[in-house]
Amino acid sequence: MSREIDEVWIEEAVERYRRIESLQAEFDQAVRAVEVSVRSPDGLVEVVVTADGTITDVRFLAPVQQRGNADLARSVRAAVTAAADAAGWAREKLHTETFGAYRRLTEV
Repeated sequence: MSREIDEVWIEEAVERYRRIESLQAEFDQAVRAVEVSVRSPDGLVEVVVTADGTITDVRFLAPVQQRGNADLARSVRAAVTAAADAAGWAREKLHTETFGAYRRLTEV
């Protein structure tokens, strides 16, 4: 029993694959470029992070001389934790914007 090759289907599949590959490249570039700023709850520390999780800047927004080491460390940890959460949020938002038209393979 011979089967016909559906060349139109193959061309559409190849084109779809190329489009997804192009979108993936755009997404990869965007997660390295998009930055999010977050602050510690006490407003002492600000962290700038890209959507891929790279911390690009840490700023102290108030004098730190009167702060104890434990308080300063707590502020830095809080800001870094918030930065990781913000990076994940930004990455998910970019992913939805980039690939929103495509169903995930795990969806039923």
